Formats: sequence, C-alpha cells, structure tokens
Amino acid sequence: MTTVPTNGTSKRAVLVVAATVSFLAPFMGSSINVALPTIGDEFAMDAILLSWVPTAYLLTLAVFLLPMGRLADIHGRKRTFLFGIVAYTLTSVALALAPSSAILIAARVAQGIGGAMIFSTSIAILTSVFPANERGSALGISVSAVYLGLSLGPFLGGLLTQYFGWRSIFALNALLGVPIIALVIWKLKGEWAEARGERFDTVGTAIYGIMLIALIYGLSILPSGNGAILIAVGLILFAVFLRAEKRTATPLLDVRLFTQNRLFGMSNLAAFLNYGATFAVVFLMSLYLQYIKGLSPRDAGVILVAQPVVMTILAPLSGRLSDRIAPGKVASVGMAATVVGLVMLTFLGQTTSLAYIIVCLICLGIGFGLFSSPNTNAIMSAVTPRYYGVAGASVGTMRTTGQMFSMGVAMVLLALHVGRVQITPEYFDPFLAAVRTAFAISAGLCVVGIFASLARGQVIDERVPPAGRDR
Repeated sequence: MTTVPTNGTSKRAVLVVAATVSFLAPFMGSSINVALPTIGDEFAMDAILLSWVPTAYLLTLAVFLLPMGRLADIHGRKRTFLFGIVAYTLTSVALALAPSSAILIAARVAQGIGGAMIFSTSIAILTSVFPANERGSALGISVSAVYLGLSLGPFLGGLLTQYFGWRSIFALNALLGVPIIALVIWKLKGEWAEARGERFDTVGTAIYGIMLIALIYGLSILPSGNGAILIAVGLILFAVFLRAEKRTATPLLDVRLFTQNRLFGMSNLAAFLNYGATFAVVFLMSLYLQYIKGLSPRDAGVILVAQPVVMTILAPLSGRLSDRIAPGKVASVGMAATVVGLVMLTFLGQTTSLAYIIVCLICLGIGFGLFSSPNTNAIMSAVTPRYYGVAGASVGTMRTTGQMFSMGVAMVLLALHVGRVQITPEYFDPFLAAVRTAFAISAGLCVVGIFASLARGQVIDERVPPAGRDR
C-alpha cells in the first residue's frame, strides 16, 4: 500500500518540519544537561531536585506519547502536531522566564505533553506523505537530525550558557518553534485521521499512565526497596492493561499489533533492547573519561562526540539503503556492530588509550547509525495508515523507556559496586568493575536484539497483518 501527498502537501516541507523537530528535543536535552549546574546554583537546588529538570520532561513524554498518537489517529495528525509545537514553543518561553525551580519543573512537565504531541505525529505524517520506496530515505534524514541535535547540544549549550546564560537555551528553542508553526500552517494541506470517529480509550490510558510512572520512577530510584515495590506495581498494572485492552473495542493500543504482527512486535522489541543497551554509554564514558582519565568536561565532550557524528553521517545512508534492502537485514547488521563496540568497552582499564576508546565509540556510532533508520522504517511499514499515529508513538515509547531502563541498570550497578560515595582514586577499581559489568550486560541485550531483529520477517510479507487491517 503506497501513501501519497494529500491535497497538495509538499513532501519537502514535511521533511523540513519533521527534521527540525527531530533536532529540537535532543538538542535541548543535551544542552540543558550542560547548563544544569548553573540552573542549580541560581535556584539553590539540591542534586535530587535538579535531576527532576530533565526527568520531569522524559517521564511526561513517555506517559503521553501513546495516548497522543492515538488521539492523532482519531482527530488528525496535523492538528495534533500543530497544537504540540505551539505548546512546546510557549513552554520554552515560560522556561526562559521561570522565576523559581517549581515553575521551571512544572513548565518542563507541560513541555513534555507538547513534545508527546509532536513526536507521536511527526514520523506518522512523514510516513503518510512519502511513498514506501522513499520512506527509508526520509526517515533517515529525520533520524540524522536527532543525532545532529545530540552532537551540537553540549557544544552550543555550553557556549549559550557561558555567554548568554542558561535561559538563552530555552529562548533559542522558542525562536526555532515559530518558523515551524508558520510552515505547518502554510505548507501542510489537508489532514490525516484514518481512525476518525472511533472512541478514545480513557480507562486504558489511565492504567497505562500509572503503569509507566511506576515502572520508570521505580527504575530511577533503584536499588532502594521503594524502587522494587514500584516496579512490581508497574508490572501488575501492565498485566491489567493488556487484559483490559484485549476486551476493548477501540483500545489505546491494539495488542494484536504485537501478538499477530511479527514485524511490528519484533521491530519494537529490537528498538527497546538497542536503546536499553546503549543510552547509558555516554553517561558512563563521561564519568570514566573525567574520573579515570582525568580529562576536563570540554575534552571529554570532544571524545564523546565521535559517536553521534558517525550516527549523523550514517543515518540517512542506512535509511536510503532500507528502501532497497529489507530493513531488518540492515538493522541487524547495525545491532551486530553495536555488540562489537560494547564488547570492546568491557576491556576498559585505567591505562586504556584514548585512541582505543574513540575506535569503540565509532563502532557504536556505526552500529546505531545502521540500526535506527531501518528499524523505524520497518515499524512504520508494518501497519496500515489507520495505525500510523500509534506506530509513531511506539517508536518514541520504546526509545524513552529503553533509555530509562539503561540508566536504571547503570545506577544499580554503580550503587552495588561503588555505593553512594564520591568517586575518588580509592574507588577507581570498583567503579571500573561496575562500568565493565554494565557494558557486558548491554552487549548481552544487543545479542538478544540481533535475534529479535532477524526474526521480524520481511516488510512485503507482513505489511497488512490481521491486526493491522482496517476494521
């Protein structure tokens, strides 16, 4: 089934809009991380309260991605996207003007809702406009913009914070939002709402939201007992959610998309495993480079940028390749390259050369650059247009939950090996043990991901499965 532009909508305009918003979120996230100490000093925030500046956004984003994707399928993806970018822009203004830490965190929650409206629909609109033989290339450019944001964020964020203050980061995001709003109104014609008229699953949404909050917050506070209790509650609610969704005529998430559509289910599993294995790499390597190797934050950032730069270059190429070769094959090669990079990192020691570390990061960059675009192409090509919003939201949900899982594993290992102490030379050996264990676990997850990726089947065979057919 091939989708074509609707009512004169410009494919180029859609690609520009999608790529720009794909750049915004990672750029803001990575640049704000650099500014956190300055924000903490201004508002006298302790470490725990300060951690909620990024966490409040990520948690809200994870909770609202799927509901917003479903609402977009029912009420219109362009409308939902437009409301989202307006909300994102206005909350950026509020953040730039925030007079207190409470308002800052509240605005980040509101920004997370706007972000969910954007990121659950941008990929869906891109998929709706580009035909199947061009979709991988378009998705590759969009994914490349994500990595460009990750690459430029620490550098530009540091410059903005140093010379104009941390508020300038949010002001820049607000300024970037204005032309996107204008472009959507001017160039995006028509609407996409293949599930129009269907009922929205309010009960399922409530269960889903509480479930995700329990799971993600529980992971963030492990290995405490409360963290384990919250995770157990989340798993129970997950079972309740699946049972409820099977009995609902118009569910928030059609469970059959995962149980009866092998391509969709396995591609999502591969995405979760990949993000779950790789997201904490930058966090752990940043600590390693600064504590063990004695590098400054600036020099550590220069080393770490090797990974996203390679991703930025490869993502469009791998996306274009997935238009010609089965996306699963390309993604599986990428996952295998990631395993190689992670296994290499398990041999880190106090005397490991920087050249070896850069080679490891380049290998990881090659792996993720080959994996992400084709895998996203496989997910979006596995369903009919009626499910594009939900499918796009699932991409974001797998990414966000995988990232939180990855950080949870890293924090548990650091707590078990090092404890709640400052990392000084006497703790270098247990710290290295924690880092090597984290990379070994991550490599194991990616090995499982290779099998999930290879087991997904071909797009042409499973494009319209029973669960994906319009009812």
